[in-house]
Amino acid sequence: MTAVDERGMTKFFEEFEPPEGVKAELFRGVVVLMAGRDLVHNMIVEDVLDQIPRKRWSRLQTQDVDIPGEASEPVPDLVVLRRDLRPDSGRLLPSPLVTMVVEVVSKSSVHQDYAVKRSIYAAGKVPAYLILDPVMAQCVLLTEPAGEGEGADYRAQRIAKFGDPLPLEVLGIELDTSEFGTLPGVRPHRYP
Repeated sequence: MTAVDERGMTKFFEEFEPPEGVKAELFRGVVVLMAGRDLVHNMIVEDVLDQIPRKRWSRLQTQDVDIPGEASEPVPDLVVLRRDLRPDSGRLLPSPLVTMVVEVVSKSSVHQDYAVKRSIYAAGKVPAYLILDPVMAQCVLLTEPAGEGEGADYRAQRIAKFGDPLPLEVLGIELDTSEFGTLPGVRPHRYP
């Protein structure tokens, strides 16, 4: 077996085509495959989309994000950027253009969403990372990215329960979370 460095994995990932219905992401040189999304997940993403004004913001689903200096190409559930910054084309959206990323937690993505992606998005200097967690019925808004590489993190964290409004200053809106569904019967976790 031949060892492949992180940049080699980036090249491999560019040409990799996962099976239909499978989501593939690259996290610091590791390819992660995930099954299709739950209906609760999709409805939460739709509820968020409906609340972000389209005239000012581009709201993109399943958009690959390029994190400069990282062998990472996450695919957030939702990417938000100013409409006037949106490129005309391209598979990879540079993270410096992104205003906010949104991830909806599933029973198999808890660690990735709360730990791995937190560090990756902070390293990419994404101003706001919103974790919507139907397992714990909570929203976690992370802002003020700082640091580099695996040591990167967000300095500010705000938690709101589903049903409570969540101010998203970075977008100039208040998110209504009262319609967000939950995943019953899933074992609770200890994050954030």
